[in-house]
Formats: sequence, structure tokens, C-alpha cells
Amino acid sequence: MSTAYFAHPSGLAHVTPPAHPEQVARLRAIAAVIDTPRYAALLRPEPPAAPDAQILRCHPQRYIDRIEAAIPAKGWTSLDGDTHVCPGSMEAARRGVGGCLKAVDMVLAGEAANAFVAMRPPGHHAERETAMGFCLFGNAAIAAKYALDHHGLSRVAVVDFDVHHGNGTQDLLWQEERALFVSCHQMPLYPGTGAHDQRGAHGQIVNIPLPPGSDGAAMRMVTDEVILPALERHRPELVIVSAGFDAHRADPLANLDWETDDFGWITERLCDAAETLCGGRLVSTLEGGYDLAALAASVAAHVDVLMERGKR
Repeated sequence: MSTAYFAHPSGLAHVTPPAHPEQVARLRAIAAVIDTPRYAALLRPEPPAAPDAQILRCHPQRYIDRIEAAIPAKGWTSLDGDTHVCPGSMEAARRGVGGCLKAVDMVLAGEAANAFVAMRPPGHHAERETAMGFCLFGNAAIAAKYALDHHGLSRVAVVDFDVHHGNGTQDLLWQEERALFVSCHQMPLYPGTGAHDQRGAHGQIVNIPLPPGSDGAAMRMVTDEVILPALERHRPELVIVSAGFDAHRADPLANLDWETDDFGWITERLCDAAETLCGGRLVSTLEGGYDLAALAASVAAHVDVLMERGKR
């Protein structure tokens, strides 16, 4: 089987104000690498626009309606100091959700070995009724609920290695006993959540705060000592990855010191766990990463591993 790679022009139509770090150029930098002959073997299905019925798995209708109503005819509307919407934002956000759901469908049906959804806006900061941190809808959390409730899985896991804590995913899955959420992130840092003692309603949330300056060696240690044992205890039938690449030492928004190779390494370890626990079934979705060169190189390292595993 092959790796499914989801991208769509609507991701380029979610335009943020000048100098905003979560910018159209992020997808262009990724495409400059991935849209080359080296990646010709990728499956490239179109991410569908998720209807309200799917988004309702994690967000109430009044919240969806509020986001829809905020979309301007031109220019930008600011939902908070960091999070903005423009005329193309709603389609992009719906296709980000839809890409994750289609990825789940394909991986669970055996139509793809694994998948990466390269869409924006990202999702892991979006809480039940709050858009924040550049995010509108909780893509990874919605995908987890969809796998559980639509596909009938008993257990899923979401692993988030973005440098910022996935407060939105935590909020959306706080009561969901069937979903393990593991977040490895810098602390202190935006959004200020993600302490060890935030464990979820059923003890199914694992937060791993790392101090500023932590390097790849620190990440590798907590992966082996905390993340992988948590996955082994939960025994997920699907692994979902919130793949943020802003822990890279070149990233301007944080202070961890990971190298490009570290993203390949953690991808390998998560794929190892998925192969052992759930037949390799893994879906990854883009979160942060704001140095364009580092983002492109790190996504390439991530996708390289997914493709190599897809050949097995």
C-alpha cells in the first residue's frame, strides 16, 4: 500500500494578515518539496469539505454558526489577537476536517497504509466553543471521535508533538475515555496549559511539558519512557498524530532545539508503535511550524518515514 497525502487549493485561500506566522507560504514551502518526482508514489485524494454533521462531533452548532457568521466578504475578521478569518477560511477549515476524516476512512479500509493531511488552518488549539491559536476546528479530535463513533473502534490515541500544548484537543477529548491524548510541548509557552496534573476525566490524558532549550535527546527520552508506554497501555486501534514542526531549533515562535532528523525519528517510533498495536494504522495532520525552510525539511522527513512504512 501507499501513503495518502491530502492537500487542496483552498488551503491557500485562507489568507492571514501581513507578517502573520500562520501564512499561505507554509503550504507553498511544503508543496515545493512534496510536489516533486521523489514523492510521485503518494496517493493524492481530494480532501472533502466536512459538513456540519461531522464538525458537531466536537463543536456545537452555535459555535459553527458563529464562525460562519464571522467570515467577511473581503479582508479579515479577527476572532482574537492571533486568529483571523477571510472569505476563503471556512472552506479551508472544512476541508482540513474533511481531509482527516477521509484519511481515517482510507486507512481503516486498507486503501492506504497511513496518511498525512497537509491543510491549514491547523486545529489543536480550537476548544469546544473557542477559536484560538490560529485554529478554528479541532481536526485531530474530530477525527478521533469519527473513528470511534462512525467506524466503531474501541480505542484511539492522539499524539501531539507540536511545540505548543494541544489545549483544544485536550478540551475536546477531556471526557472521552476511549481516546488517549498525549502532548509533548514546551512549558512555559502559549497557551499556558498542559501541566502534568491535567489528566482528563478518566486519566486518559498525558501531558509532557519540556523546559525551554530541550533538545532532541530530551524528546527521544520522553518518547521511549512516557509516550510509547502510554500507547502500549491504551492499545489503540488507530494512532492519530498532531504533527507540529515548531519544536525545530530554527522556529521563531518557541525555544526547543530539535533538529530535522528528530522529526523523522519520532515518526519512526510512532510508526513502530502503530505497527505493533494496530497494524500500522496511522493518520497525521499538520499543526504548527513557522520557519519555512525548517517546516519543509521536517515535513519531508515525516512523509519519508510514512512512505517507507507504507511499502512494508
